[in-house]
Amino acid sequence: MLADPAEADEDLGERTCIVTRTACDEENLIRFVRGPDGVAVPDLQRKLPGRGVWVSLAKSRVAEAGKKRLFSRGFKEETKSDEALADLTQSLLRRSALGYLSLAKKAGDAVSGFMKVEEAMGRSDIRLVLHASDAAVDGVRKLKPPEGGNIETINLFSSAEMDLALGRANVVHAAVTKGGIAEKLLRAARRCEIYEAS
Repeated sequence: MLADPAEADEDLGERTCIVTRTACDEENLIRFVRGPDGVAVPDLQRKLPGRGVWVSLAKSRVAEAGKKRLFSRGFKEETKSDEALADLTQSLLRRSALGYLSLAKKAGDAVSGFMKVEEAMGRSDIRLVLHASDAAVDGVRKLKPPEGGNIETINLFSSAEMDLALGRANVVHAAVTKGGIAEKLLRAARRCEIYEAS
């Protein structure tokens, strides 16, 4: 008996984008489900119940899926999508990433402020350095991680966003120590960058 193509996709962790019709790893896609009201809803954690359809990790592709009514075709029934779905998805991606920054602070794995970040970079346990997107170029240059290290840099979030995530005012620079939260934050931030650039 032949295997169901959908089951084969499930085993491989690959899905087909409803816009491009190309198969990709789930990491490069966003899952959407059809809500009880018949509206397409982003499922960033891939945990919502029901059949899902997948769209490439690109703001332009999500906008295109809505404009061309591809969610209805993907779900095989009338499915609406908000005109601002691409912006909503972007906001949810950013919120998800910033949630990990908040978790890092609560776990004692994050520091903020120029002096504290500079001091932290001298230790071997730092995984991420975050600079606000509106940070001064000179400050960013002075806090450049050493060559050959394993420290990644994120320049995605505004100072206001970092303020909210870390629960303090005027956050321009932050650092996060190695560990599971840092890796989740890095992955979520990189997904945001890819989504917003496309």
